[in-house]
Amino acid sequence: MRRLCQKFVANPWFDRFIIALIVINAVVLGMETSPFLVARFGETFILINRVVLAIFVLEAAIKISAVAPRFKLYFGDGWNLFDFTIVVLSLIPSTGEFAMIARLARLLRVMRLISALPELRLIVSTLVRSVPGFANVILLLFIIFYMYAVAGYHLLHQHDPDHWRSLGISLLTLFRILTLEDWTDVMYAAMSSNPYMWIFFISFVVVATFVVINLFIAVVINNLEEAKKENAGSAADGTLEKVRLELEQTRASLERLSKELNEFEQGNRK
Repeated sequence: MRRLCQKFVANPWFDRFIIALIVINAVVLGMETSPFLVARFGETFILINRVVLAIFVLEAAIKISAVAPRFKLYFGDGWNLFDFTIVVLSLIPSTGEFAMIARLARLLRVMRLISALPELRLIVSTLVRSVPGFANVILLLFIIFYMYAVAGYHLLHQHDPDHWRSLGISLLTLFRILTLEDWTDVMYAAMSSNPYMWIFFISFVVVATFVVINLFIAVVINNLEEAKKENAGSAADGTLEKVRLELEQTRASLERLSKELNEFEQGNRK
């Protein structure tokens, strides 16, 4: 049974089939937002969701059976644990007080595309590894925001109170400038009181937008290379583990065959 499950898991079509189911599930969830489609095909949508959930449960059972009794190989993998958690949450009844949780859990199934596609797993791993570096960049960005917000308040709170009347509003205005969304309107309003206020805005855009964003990109690229190396090492470890399991199975088969031959020879002697 375990060998059969291992063959299923190792087959490339197994992963492709699961990816296709995730996409179908995502399409159905999107179609359920249309009252017209729900009125006409509501029962079909429910049936599809139940079939998809049943297959996901079966998939988890097959993967767990493939590594039995070494369950750590399955639950020790963060992506397997992620998939298993989503499947368990999807089993919450979609009626009563848990109806909203059940709907959100069904939506989480779409996130299984992340674990199903190696490229997406690499991107997520890179982002997770970049969090400590992001913290330092965010701290630098906060210092820049704070300095410019205080300066903007003192320079412009009387002339343009809509954008600079307090420290909090000044920070929101700077965030608007950071997104480059209609920030020139704020600049021209400030320049009507002082024609040299463009220096304040241009310097903030250059420092906060271009420099800091480039720092974010640098952190991500640096951690992307490390994540690639880590994934390569994990893949090698997984290959070695598979080879070891196959060797153990071969040895067990040889021992069983040797035992049967010995019993056969003893029977012939009698």
